[in-house]
Amino acid sequence: MIEKAFDVVIVGSGAGGGTVAEELAGLARDGKKVLVLEKGPRFADSEFDGRELSMAPSLYAEEGGFLTAEGTMTLAFGSAYGGSTVVYTGTSMQPPERVIRSWGVPGLDFSDLDSRAKKYAGENGVHLLPPDLLNENNKLFVGGCDKAGYRAEQFPINVRGCKGSSLCNLGCPNGAKQGTHQVQLPTAERAGVEVVTRAEAVRIEERALIVQVQEKKPGAKGLPSEWAPGKYRIRAGTIVLAGSAIGTPALLLRSDLPGLPKRVGEGFTCHPAHILAAEHPHPITNDVGHPKSFFLDRSVEEGFLLETCMYFPFTTAKNLAGFGAPHSHLMHAFPRLQMILVLACDKAISGNRVTVDRAGKPVVHYRFTPEVITSLIRATRASARIFFAAGALRVHAPSADPPLLERSEIPDIDQRIEERHFKEGKISVSAAHLMGGCGMGTGPIDSVTDSFGRVHGIPWLRVADASLFPDSLEINPYLTIMALAGRVAGKLLEEKAWQ
Repeated sequence: MIEKAFDVVIVGSGAGGGTVAEELAGLARDGKKVLVLEKGPRFADSEFDGRELSMAPSLYAEEGGFLTAEGTMTLAFGSAYGGSTVVYTGTSMQPPERVIRSWGVPGLDFSDLDSRAKKYAGENGVHLLPPDLLNENNKLFVGGCDKAGYRAEQFPINVRGCKGSSLCNLGCPNGAKQGTHQVQLPTAERAGVEVVTRAEAVRIEERALIVQVQEKKPGAKGLPSEWAPGKYRIRAGTIVLAGSAIGTPALLLRSDLPGLPKRVGEGFTCHPAHILAAEHPHPITNDVGHPKSFFLDRSVEEGFLLETCMYFPFTTAKNLAGFGAPHSHLMHAFPRLQMILVLACDKAISGNRVTVDRAGKPVVHYRFTPEVITSLIRATRASARIFFAAGALRVHAPSADPPLLERSEIPDIDQRIEERHFKEGKISVSAAHLMGGCGMGTGPIDSVTDSFGRVHGIPWLRVADASLFPDSLEINPYLTIMALAGRVAGKLLEEKAWQ
């Protein structure tokens, strides 16, 4: 085993890890040794070719097919230099004050979180897209919302020089999306922070990490690791965990550290979602321009969000219910499909958690509550009305039986789309807003960390990712993760915790 030593080691390079790395850049300039470990590879810009069947397996954990233990939901999260900031659409929203205050975490000041999020929004070029980058899929959503009595809002997006390729979920081929791979990590590396890719943190020991560096397989995308393949023991003054709401709890659980708080893994939430599609009589420009520019927030009133979206043919086919001729017809109508992503605002409940199997691999247990199912049904009904108001001929709704609704059935939407048709395991549900598992709180009985990500009872160990959320955020978590990670790094510097 190869031995190395660093002052601070950060596990993960996404919104949390990349932010901590940037905030510790000054520490590196002063001669301290700061290391970032990333399980996924680093990609050259030229490798983002936009091909669904080659990019998805390269960019996503478990090739994008990570299933819950029940087999009823797919969880999507990136595994690359920059984490999930490489593969999400760039939607960047400020922390919602109502939700942050409802968490009731002692020492978590909303104004501090809000100002930090604004700082990172500025760094990463967050702004509203101009009209020429809004495709017809988005415009139909806005018009349909207006006619159906809703008010759509435009997403702020973190892009610079967007060329409207619509390939956000497969990695931007133009380097426009300003994730941590484009902003925070390069800044940190220029200051002397070391980043090692293809490096999996296997286990935590007392102020040390056991790490396996993988060799690049022949023909695989991505660059080779910066270190030689093999097993390493890395000693560290402080370890910061930012490996995602799945990766961080799993690493803690398989490490079995003395004194680890009992709630590790508890409180997992994820905004369960699925795709709805509607067929129009004419082609729709949903594969050019930015794919996700507008949303409808009904989280307070009805517990759901709607977002414009464009998914690629394989993903779309997987999400359409049914088989045979009806399924084939819809796929042949792909150029004429308007799409909406429906998301339920779930809550942290007992039993929804991250565990590990005998091999130490993460396992996510998730039960759909009646409230979540009701929210998805409400979202589907609202989407059907928006589709038809936008001029759709027919709507594909998985929670209807049969799943195709014709315009003549507009008066019957509530009767056609019902909870009894939501069959777990038969409707393709996915989630990408993975949260919880190391929630902040007052002490080891009710939480895993304090408001600065310090793990209760283990002063040299900190958490800086979405696993810190004690409950669902109800919106895209990107900027909130960065803001929390900035707090974690700031307290680490204040306390000189690496000593």
